[in-house]
Order: sequence, then structure tokens, then C-alpha cells
Amino acid sequence: MTDATAALQELETAELSNYVDSIDVQGSIAQFVTLGLKRDQEIWASRGALMTYNDRVDWELKVPGGVGKALSRAMSGEGIALTRIRAKGPGGEVVLTNNSPGRLLTWDLDRGGIICTSGAFVAALGDVNIDVTMARKAGAAFFGGAGLFLQKLTGSGIVIVHGAGDFHVRELAAGKKLLVSTGNLAAFSAEVDYDIRGVGGCRKMFFGGEGMFMTELTGPGWVMLQSLKKLPVQGRGY
Repeated sequence: MTDATAALQELETAELSNYVDSIDVQGSIAQFVTLGLKRDQEIWASRGALMTYNDRVDWELKVPGGVGKALSRAMSGEGIALTRIRAKGPGGEVVLTNNSPGRLLTWDLDRGGIICTSGAFVAALGDVNIDVTMARKAGAAFFGGAGLFLQKLTGSGIVIVHGAGDFHVRELAAGKKLLVSTGNLAAFSAEVDYDIRGVGGCRKMFFGGEGMFMTELTGPGWVMLQSLKKLPVQGRGY
């Protein structure tokens, strides 16, 4: 098992302690995370991820990257704005969730950037750049199931991600390919190439239940799959 794969299979509590006073993940069907924030600490969260918070926490909607990124963010399926959470003083506490069955895991961006499909990003702690990247190939953009725009996170910090159902993490060597059913892709490292491949044959296309295309991922890098299909959510708006 590689270091990257091991990191994706458990919460990196040691690294998280550098950013928060406390962290507690609970739940078995639909996990949620409780974060104890430091004074004046600010974190990003997916819009709609707030479950509850105490009176020492404020939040507002902001667009990462400013107005110039608003249109591409809207096209990503995540909505134009994200939730910007700030602790007004010591003892700030916030509970975040994804509002769907599944698990929460973390990724330390010091290992490299991460690209999330719609609904996978939950929160970012630290000096994290939240950007939108375009699928490299037109076929993948329109038929790959993850959409034209994907959410890209880089910098230094911890990203909390959600997978529907359980996670299945694969490490791909350079040139190694993996075919994934539409909706089962949660996230992947920034160096992985994302494309599509036809399932082949009319019977497969119309009666196989997988549609006309599979998502084709080419290494090097890691890929995080989710056991329950999560199709892109469109029209989250502002």
C-alpha cells in the first residue's frame, strides 16, 4: 500500500491538529465532522454543508478567486459561491456534513493537488487554493459524467472529501488505465488524465445500465471511487 493510498483511507488527525483545536467524525450511514476552530480561524466549506454551529462562529457566501471565477464555478455544478466560515473567538465549533450517505476522508495537499467531482468537496483548512479546472478533452467534458468543469484544490492544507457509500482507492502507475462507471468517480490526483471510452455494442449501450460511455483514467496518480453512484448535481445556483 502506497503512502498516498494509506492517507486516503483514514483521517489524518495529526495533520489536522495543526489547523483546528479538535476534530471528531461521527456517524455510520452518513458521516459528519465536528471541528473546534481556533480564534479568528477561517475555513472553506461546500455550500449547504453546514449542519450546526455555535454562537462563536460566523459565516458568509464568497466566491473563491473573485468575480472572474464566478461563471466557471457555476458551470462546475457546485454553485457560484462557497461557504466561508470564521471563528469570532476561542471555542468556535462547527459541524459539517454532505447530506447524503457515505464517508468522510481527508487529503493533505502537501502530497499534491486534488480534483473533485461534483459533491465530493466538503471543506478546506489552511492555505488552500480553490479553483475550477476544465476537462482536458471535449469528449470527457460532455460525456464523461463529471462535467466540463471540475473543482481543483491546491496549496498547503487539508481537504475533507465525501464519498457516497464506501471508498475504493486505486493507485495508478504511469500509463496504467482504469475504466470507471459514470457516477462512481469521487476524486483523483491532479496529474491523472481524465477521458471517456465507449462501452461498445448497441446492447451494452441501451441495455447495460452504464450508458454509452465509461470514464477512462490514466496514471500516474491515485483515484478515489465511491461505491454508490453520485450523478452530478446541476443548478445549485448561488
